Amino acid sequence: MIEVKGVSFTYPNGVEALREVSLTIHDGEFVAIMGQNGAGKTTLVKQFNGLLKPTRGEIFVDGVNTRKVSVATLARKVGFVFQNPDHQLFCETVEDEVAFALRNFGFEESTIKKRVAWALNLLDLTEYRETSPFMLSGGERKRVALASVLAWNPKVVVLDEPTIGQDHKQKEKLRQFIVQLIAQRKTVIIVTHDVEFVAECNSHVVLMAQGKIVAKGSAKQMLTNSALVTQASIVSPQITQIFLELADLGMPIDLINIHEAREALLNFLEVDS
Repeated sequence: MIEVKGVSFTYPNGVEALREVSLTIHDGEFVAIMGQNGAGKTTLVKQFNGLLKPTRGEIFVDGVNTRKVSVATLARKVGFVFQNPDHQLFCETVEDEVAFALRNFGFEESTIKKRVAWALNLLDLTEYRETSPFMLSGGERKRVALASVLAWNPKVVVLDEPTIGQDHKQKEKLRQFIVQLIAQRKTVIIVTHDVEFVAECNSHVVLMAQGKIVAKGSAKQMLTNSALVTQASIVSPQITQIFLELADLGMPIDLINIHEAREALLNFLEVDS
């Protein structure tokens, strides 16, 4: 679905944000891009819908070179939810916000009504449909931005720090929804510092540092490797840290979420008894 070939990107102020990045993201894959602030994560994903164009190298989205098409054309395939929802909200009501792109893309009004109702219900926003987005909390505005993207059903969904401002209940709903998207063969890419969320989702992980990809693989491979975690300036999940302390008892040290921990503890108690 997305192929990044030797991409470098330099901002007008001379900051080189990406350095010879190559990456392949397959159709229906769920990928978390992680690393410290300034690692190049957001700069990379902004290349996927043409908001930024490579200084050097090429990016192909569903076989199309991003240099040769407009942002509007790429946006039909790649939905992007910004870290700060205020950067993409501007309509007077939540309902109008969610309907805006659908109207821009030429959907029929009957379809627009159905898609808006579906997206509002999905993200618990129905009660706010006549409310100004700017009267909502930060977490609610983020859900409005997400609803406005999901409504037009893009092939690729890019979420920049989607869990910021969301409580545990909303994070779990987001996780379940991502699972649904993957089941529908959507490609989902998140930029996040939330290692606990990534561990629960058990996605593929791309680790970045100083504008480069330093490693990529399963969440278990990436988040339990202390050298890679240190290189990308992130932390291991709390479950991983706890079980490292229990290694002397014969506990496994490559666990990343509560589900794996529960199974390991049950097996340990069964053997011990």
